[in-house]
Amino acid sequence: MTATKTIILTRSEVASLLTIDECIEGVENAFKMRALGKAIAPGILGIHAQNGGFHIKAGILNLDREYFVAKTNANFPQNMKAHGLPTIQGVVVVSDASNGRLLALMDSIELTIIRTGAATAVAAKYLARQNANVLSIFGCGNQGRISLRALMRVRDIKTVYVHDINLSAAETFANELSTELNISIHVANSISEAVSQSHICVTCTPSKKYFIDKKDVQSGTFIAAVGSDNEDKQELDPLLLSSNKIVVDSLDQCAKIGELHHALDLGILTREQVYSELGEIIAAHKQGRKSEDEIIIFDSTGTALQDVASAAIVYERATQLGIGLSVVFSE
Repeated sequence: MTATKTIILTRSEVASLLTIDECIEGVENAFKMRALGKAIAPGILGIHAQNGGFHIKAGILNLDREYFVAKTNANFPQNMKAHGLPTIQGVVVVSDASNGRLLALMDSIELTIIRTGAATAVAAKYLARQNANVLSIFGCGNQGRISLRALMRVRDIKTVYVHDINLSAAETFANELSTELNISIHVANSISEAVSQSHICVTCTPSKKYFIDKKDVQSGTFIAAVGSDNEDKQELDPLLLSSNKIVVDSLDQCAKIGELHHALDLGILTREQVYSELGEIIAAHKQGRKSEDEIIIFDSTGTALQDVASAAIVYERATQLGIGLSVVFSE
């Protein structure tokens, strides 16, 4: 039997191999494939720890070849302050879904950041007003940064308001990205001020209590709720969901761990009232934005199909360029 090699890729190598533009295209295609019945439902398992938690997400996509990808991520919001470690740490396993061959192991941090930002951009492409140019971002970490970079690929963003419980983080964000992207970025005096002036709002925090209030959201706003990836997290007033159009990345997943589940638990919304999964809109099974006045909420919990699409890009580019450490695990 011929020994098969597995590629091991570090975070910096993953970052060098995955561009936001390629990731947006790959993630959009993954959502569409699921809506067209060309991909089976992805799986998820979550386990709580004392100061954070772990989740495992797994999925299969038939791209240039059939890929199975499983990602194990740790999420510890106080890590940087307490231990000098990233909030998110983990590993991605890439296998050939036709024979089980282990193709690659790669760090998950950069892949998770980029593919989540890509999903926000895809959702905005279909759900934000065409003339949307004022953005607010709540949470000025890595996810806030990639959200801005990704959204600028799909909308002509002119003005950005940022807010973070760590004022220094917001100020650094504004200073660095205004220079990098040549746009106007302001640290918001208050959450309500930022929300009320925005056409697009992105929430990407570890909050366990909602801070976006229904009364502050103006007609026509698109909201991407990114932070809630377990049942304890919450960023949006549940009344926002019960009174406006909801689009989810995965209905089953959002009903368990997304913003949606808070409204369901309160009994002010049913699963049947959710308008659509994003893939259905991409596949033209349903219309996206129907009017300039609609408030549309994208509940983004992050699906394994996003991981598969992104990891496949990284793996194929790594093999083309000869990047990564090759090992034989079966020796």
